[in-house]
Amino acid sequence: MIHALRSISRLYRPLSRCLSSSIEPLVSGTRRGLFKDVFPAETARLQLSELLSSGPQTVYCGFDPTADSLHVGNLLALLGLLHFHRAGHHVIAVVGGATAQIGDPSGRNQEREPLSPERVEENVLGIRDSLHRIFANHEPGGRVTVLDNAAWYRQRSAVEFLASVGRHFRMGTLLSRHSVQSRLSSAEGMSLTEFTYQVFQAYDFYYLNQKHGCKIQLGGTDQLGNLMSGHDFIHRTTGEDVFGILLPLITSTTGDKLGKSAGNAVWLNRARTSPFEFYQYFVRQQDSNVERFLKLFTFLPLPEIEHIMEQHAKEPEKRIPQKRLAAEVTKLVHGKEGLESAKRYGASLICGSYPNLN
Repeated sequence: MIHALRSISRLYRPLSRCLSSSIEPLVSGTRRGLFKDVFPAETARLQLSELLSSGPQTVYCGFDPTADSLHVGNLLALLGLLHFHRAGHHVIAVVGGATAQIGDPSGRNQEREPLSPERVEENVLGIRDSLHRIFANHEPGGRVTVLDNAAWYRQRSAVEFLASVGRHFRMGTLLSRHSVQSRLSSAEGMSLTEFTYQVFQAYDFYYLNQKHGCKIQLGGTDQLGNLMSGHDFIHRTTGEDVFGILLPLITSTTGDKLGKSAGNAVWLNRARTSPFEFYQYFVRQQDSNVERFLKLFTFLPLPEIEHIMEQHAKEPEKRIPQKRLAAEVTKLVHGKEGLESAKRYGASLICGSYPNLN
């Protein structure tokens, strides 16, 4: 897969000479390491590059509202959407009001605690606000289409859904997914509810393909099985070629995936993680991470990042790249006001006065 993605990057170089400059942010996303792999690897090398060069496309990524805020582990998915948005493509963020009540088993060793419909609805509103805020912070007036997948399941009965959708999935294929295999071999096993998650996510991709012309889905590398299910379902029922682009997972210093389940989440809503705490998370990044994070989490030109790292090699005690990383990401998530408040609070700690943390 990595070889295929590198080939796509090479294909873009001659294309970019004759296409509008709007394709450049997408190329940059690949070169930065933000777009880690593509699916299906066998055909994506040529077909995906041709699709993207043919005109604006619709790209989506899903976010299950299992809490009222997204976290840093979700941020690369948002940045992936922003890269496509900058390139002139139409981006959709799907907030999974329906799938949150099922629970994605990917990367988990036990089933999620069930959420009440009321709690899910509150979480949907919180995440919707975050998505709109971050897009507006990135570009004043910038917009993202936010959809709740509960809207297209609300009027469907379980029997009708299984009869019309379920018949297109094969048990052997579903059972072969890594997320299923790892859970089936665990002591707790896997519930039928969790097992059906990949069917619902596959249908989401199908629905967006039919209603919005969406042919590209973004997801973390742990979502490969779900992306494959969506690709297979769409190809089986419509004959269309669709694609998945996989994003790297951000892990802690111990190698654990960042997230609320692991108990190490850094939240994107200030009510959970203040702008100062958020800023400090990035300021404290180790030297071994900071260049990669500048490429992944910011839109700074690559030559500028190279220059910042050269400065760091000369004066490492100044932590220039860490401070620039923290400033860029805090401004994206919390806006200029949030960045200023984080810096004010940091300065006040040195002076011995303590303003409001938020």
